[in-house]
Amino acid sequence: MEDVKILTQSKTFWGAIIALCGSALSLWHYTLTPADATQATDLVSGIATAVGGLVAIYGRVVATKKIGSQA
Repeated sequence: MEDVKILTQSKTFWGAIIALCGSALSLWHYTLTPADATQATDLVSGIATAVGGLVAIYGRVVATKKIGSQA
């Protein structure tokens, strides 16, 4: 496993966040089924991907330097 990605691109990370939220919700007597957790993980992962893409586009638009090699 040589590829590297940022933490928020990891489905494991978002799955852990959903699991922690599910545990917190149980304190208020709300039940999160495994199907709900899976769906929530996919939803949050999709939202995070979309936000990341928008931030990348915004960064390129407001950038002050060109992309290229320094030859």
